[in-house]
Amino acid sequence: MKKKRIKFSLVYRDMWQSSGKYQPRKDQLERIAPVIIDMGCFARVETNGGAFEQVNLMAGENPNPAVRAFCKPFNEAGIQTHMLDRGLNALRMYPVPDDVRALMYRVKKAQGVDIPRIFCGLNDTRNIIPSIKWAKAAGMIPQATLCITTSPVHTVEYYSAIADELIATGAEELCLKDMAGVGQPYMLGQLTKAIKTKYPDIIIQYHGHSGPGLSMASILEVCNNGADIIDTAIEPLSWGKVHPDIISVQSMLKNEGFEVEDINMNAYMQARTLTQEFIDDWLGYFINPANKHMSSLLLSCGLPGGMMGSMMADLGSIQTMINKLRTQKGKPELTMDDMLVELFNEVEYVWPRVGYPPLVTPFSQYTKNIALMNLLTIEQGKGRFVMMDDAMWGMILGKSGQIPGQIDDTLIKLAKEQKRDFTNADPHTLIPNALDQFKAEMDKNGWDYGQDDEELFELAMHPEQYRAFKSGQAKKQFLTDLQKAKDAKLGNGKLSTEEIAALKHAKADAVKSPLAGQLLWGFGGEGVPAPCIEPFIGQRYKEGDTFCYLQTKWGELISIPAALGGKLVDISVKPGQKICQGDTIAWIERDE
Repeated sequence: MKKKRIKFSLVYRDMWQSSGKYQPRKDQLERIAPVIIDMGCFARVETNGGAFEQVNLMAGENPNPAVRAFCKPFNEAGIQTHMLDRGLNALRMYPVPDDVRALMYRVKKAQGVDIPRIFCGLNDTRNIIPSIKWAKAAGMIPQATLCITTSPVHTVEYYSAIADELIATGAEELCLKDMAGVGQPYMLGQLTKAIKTKYPDIIIQYHGHSGPGLSMASILEVCNNGADIIDTAIEPLSWGKVHPDIISVQSMLKNEGFEVEDINMNAYMQARTLTQEFIDDWLGYFINPANKHMSSLLLSCGLPGGMMGSMMADLGSIQTMINKLRTQKGKPELTMDDMLVELFNEVEYVWPRVGYPPLVTPFSQYTKNIALMNLLTIEQGKGRFVMMDDAMWGMILGKSGQIPGQIDDTLIKLAKEQKRDFTNADPHTLIPNALDQFKAEMDKNGWDYGQDDEELFELAMHPEQYRAFKSGQAKKQFLTDLQKAKDAKLGNGKLSTEEIAALKHAKADAVKSPLAGQLLWGFGGEGVPAPCIEPFIGQRYKEGDTFCYLQTKWGELISIPAALGGKLVDISVKPGQKICQGDTIAWIERDE
């Protein structure tokens, strides 16, 4: 006896984001869209959303024509399009004013996007409900999201209560977003059953990454308990830290008795070939090979697999500092494997004490950064929670939303000592509207607002990236970065930055950038870049002092510590300069 029909979605945008950083160009998206349609098995395709537009701008390409061009053939074929929407943060890594968020849905609907997948990394409904209302007003189908993780707090009852609230306020669909793939299959099945029993007509879509290896079991559980749509990927970007491949998912469900669409394998192979062509053309230069592999280690810490690349770079920088300290104490140095186990163990320690925030952007980064800094300060004999910046504290204090669990008494006491206040305020009410100032900037520069105000929206959503795009600087920087990546792969480069540092600064510690982004010496209120005085050669720092700040390409603001302290002996970058992951920013010579 046939079971219910299960539909499939191709998360083409997320395939790329979970593998690397950049997305295909407009001309490439136009080429592959008809082939995806010819595969005949997809009822939905993810066409854009968080990270899609920033990386288009950073590559010197206007994302608005790209979104329209990619959506158009799916719209004409009757295939629904959907996008990733970070709720309070919309399409970026930090909060967005209400008027800009409301404009987004009008623009995206006009561009051909049917469904926004609205999520809050903390599952705070206050960050989701306004977006549901704006999406409905724009004529879109709001899909509210439950960010899945495994903790004592995140039970079926916890998620069911959130689902009740979201459906009551207008959500027409729900997504179970298992962003790290650590959701336990049985719990996911029971959650699906609980929601479907109460709301039999609500559509449930499951999104599960493959990182720790549970995704196929989870798909089977949610389908057997009433799920309607499953997110999938295609080779050569399936599995690894990405998503299960459509061929395997379709085969498993078909043999389980579900009604599923057949796959046109000729079209599948063509889509596979085109995707590989895009990788060979240029996108592959920005894909971390580690993201092609699954790892059961991710189960213990709950971190999303897409973070592994940047996390390993961070870990390498801390490893150098920790091993110098251990050598001074006569202790054996730690290998990278040792460091990885130490970090995962520390995340396990930190996570419950900061209230079990689901480890999804940006809260996964904040939790990982706290754990990383703890490893250093523990080795220094200073204990934990010594080096935490405003972004990390913002999560703990409730500035981005309500933490699901309880904050540890140690952190509550520490906040009081540092005169930091906890808040229960609705996060979106703390952000003033901003469209008028962006309109004034467009008018001053003589820039057109664009079709359906899409250019105005782009500036308001991604101001720094859009300005760099308009000036041509983004394209210039991208081509430079691409050439560097090609040279590195071919072995044409000269001495590396690290080798030069070793020769010229043997007595100093290199302050390295853990991620790519823009160097800033400081920030004003609410994380806004502010004029600051560049540090001078000879300036002294204590251990744990902040040396500078980095605004990542995704908008995240992170502090960079002054290594182990000492005297500044050289600076290799200028304020406002765009730097790459691993670049040396400065050298600080430790006191003897």
